[in-house]
Formats: sequence, structure tokens, C-alpha cells
Amino acid sequence: MMLETQDLGDPRVSVVIVTRNRADALARTLAELRVLPERPAIIVVDNGSCDATPEVTALHSPHVRYLALPRNTGAAARNVGVASVSTPYVAFSDDDSWWIPGSLARAAQHLDRHPRLGLVAARVHVGPERALDPVSAAMGHSPVSPDDPSLPGMPVLGFVACGAVVRRGAYCAAGGFHPRFGVGGEEQLLAIDLAERGWALRYCEEVIAIHQPSPQRNIAARERRLICNRLWTTWLRRPTRVALRATIHAMLDAFSNRAAREAIGDAVIGLPWALRERRVVHPQLDLQLRLLDSPRSR
Repeated sequence: MMLETQDLGDPRVSVVIVTRNRADALARTLAELRVLPERPAIIVVDNGSCDATPEVTALHSPHVRYLALPRNTGAAARNVGVASVSTPYVAFSDDDSWWIPGSLARAAQHLDRHPRLGLVAARVHVGPERALDPVSAAMGHSPVSPDDPSLPGMPVLGFVACGAVVRRGAYCAAGGFHPRFGVGGEEQLLAIDLAERGWALRYCEEVIAIHQPSPQRNIAARERRLICNRLWTTWLRRPTRVALRATIHAMLDAFSNRAAREAIGDAVIGLPWALRERRVVHPQLDLQLRLLDSPRSR
């Protein structure tokens, strides 16, 4: 059953939050989102929490919808949230991130005015000091060639999930987040699949999200996931020579990096399905992706 947008504020945008065992962080995020002038529909998708997450969400009922999943499905839980709403646009927040007032309306205006625009990537500020996220800094100097000067912002082929507003139809057509990828580096595959279908992705620095990283994060596990997902994405969508180079460089890193060693093991286990699902992108898109490859992997 889809969440109705009547009696809400801006009927164009919903916010989908994925959470797991971070009730304290979620409480702050919900408080920040509830006071936005856009008054978006808010959907919390719980990846099998065993803490006070249901109770924290219930405090905001009926303004926040709670969807409980029986197990942890990682980033793919966002697909459940997207499927539950009827708004044309969906913004993502993590349980430790939120949007500043006016940003969702600005993103919706861009999407309204430009039918080819599939995703707006926000400027993400991190921590109490509000430092610019390194990924946002890189997107601000994107080497990707603009294909349509009428579109706002900088052309990009990636994004930070907690700072993205997507066109719901484009997201669903591209398949959303892959269920194998968990959380960490899951964005690249979806960005490629959106671009391959002709959707434009733009970094718009006037659209701003705040990320207050939870102290519960497992840094080592996240690095392992990032490396594994990067390898899987390469084998799923890039030409063989690019995938081989990326694999060789990961193996070289493994000599001095335990996370890389473990990630390679994870990637090898998943390689059979990656090869079965392999669909190499159009050469023109791959040329753009090469601009984003690190110098050593070219």
C-alpha cells in the first residue's frame, strides 16, 4: 500500500530513511526532518533492529511511517521505501543525516523543470564542524563532460546516498540499489545504470544535506565493503580490460591492506553471479567513467 501524500506539505518529495540499531541517531534525524518547511512524507525502513527503533519512530506517528523488515537487507531496504510512496521524487537520508530547510524544494524544482534529470546529488556537510564531504568536493570539480548545458549543476556519474534526490520512475526502472551490495559503495552501480538509460545526474551545491556520522560505524568493515563493491561494479559494467586492471591493483593493495585481502575474498565468492549479470555499458559512457578512474587504474 502506497503512502498517501494528502495533508502533507510539498506533495512532490518523500524522504526514505534506512536504519538498523541506531535509535539515538534516528531520533535526531527525525526531529530535524519533521521541522522542514517542505513537510515531506517520511518513511523509516528498519533493517531488523533489536533496539528502541520502533519506539523512537512511534513517537512521530502518524507523521512518520515505519516499515519493519525481518532481516538486514542493507541499501536495498531503500527499494522497499521507494515502492511504498507515490510522490514523483524521493530523497534519501541515513539515520544519521538530514536535509537543510529549502533543499528538498530546490531539488524538486530542478527535477520539475528538466525531464531528463534523474538524480540531484547534494552538497554534503559532515560532522559538527560541517566540513565538506570529500565526495562532494570531488563532484564539484567533476571531469565528466556536460551533455546538456541547460541542465543545472555539474554532470556527475556518482553520488552520496544520504545526499541524493531521485526521480522515482528513473530509480525504479534502473532497479534501485542492488541487494548484494549492502551499505558502502552501493551508489556507483546505480549511478551507472541511470546514466546508461539516458538519465542525467547533476551535482547541485545549493541542495544541501547534513551528515553526522554515527560513532557506531565499523570503519574496517565499511572499507572492506567499499573495495568489494567497487570490484563487483567494475566486473558488472566495465570492459574486461578495465575490470582486470582494477582487480590487479586490488591484489597489489592486499599485500599491505587486510581490508583489501578480505574484500578480494568476498568479491571472488560473488564473481559467478557478477559474470552472469554482466552487462557492459555503451563505449561512450565508459569513456566518461574512465575520467573518474584513479590514474593508476587507467
